[in-house]
Amino acid sequence: MTKIIAIANQKGGVGKTTTAINLATALVSIGQKILVLDLDPQSNASTGLGISEDRRKKTVYELFVSNEYEKNSIQNTAIPNLDIIPSRTDLAAAEIELVDLENRESILKSLLLKIENYDKIIIDCPPALGLLTINGLVAAGSVIIPLQCEFFALEGLSSLISTIESLRESFNKNLQIQGVVLTMFDKRNSLSYLVEQDVRKHLGGRVYKTVIPRNVRISEAPSHGKPILIYDINCPGSRAYIDLAKEIIKQESDG
Repeated sequence: MTKIIAIANQKGGVGKTTTAINLATALVSIGQKILVLDLDPQSNASTGLGISEDRRKKTVYELFVSNEYEKNSIQNTAIPNLDIIPSRTDLAAAEIELVDLENRESILKSLLLKIENYDKIIIDCPPALGLLTINGLVAAGSVIIPLQCEFFALEGLSSLISTIESLRESFNKNLQIQGVVLTMFDKRNSLSYLVEQDVRKHLGGRVYKTVIPRNVRISEAPSHGKPILIYDINCPGSRAYIDLAKEIIKQESDG
């Protein structure tokens, strides 16, 4: 069965989209077939994977509006075995339009059940705990939480964990926190080490051993419409995402 992973954190600027597209690329590089679903109206995952505006005729928004899965909503990227259902800014309207619908929390889940032939679907959730993110979490089997190495790293995380627990009780009993990945780690800054120590103390084995460094090349890559592994395979950011993908594969094989 296709494994569905939501990448979620209600805080913006924590490396959520960066993690979604680069983890997807790293998983493809080790033999998996991956579909990225861009659930963020900012559509950064679509841009970061080189999907121009004129290629976004069928997007996540149309899927929500029609409540029907259409195969032509899936776009190929330049990377073999890595596809995407893109987004546009009009997806923000879905947040309002979903409110009055029956089973509004489960619309995405019913759509994704019709998608086959992928090892994983990676959902890039928006930086808010609204109906779009809730749809992503209800559709997913697990969630990976990117956490920036900054002073207020743990602030707000309890809200996300409470939301996950509430959704597990009400809509998705199988939803699990697959792991927390520390992002934007700056080796030159002692605060990064203090934050890492604090997060590992509070969350223990839920935190991946791999940390994603603060790296200029990671920041540059999206402007070229490329994941970091394609933009610069040899930079520290690329190596980190490959290590994270390997850690996730091992985690899943260990059960």
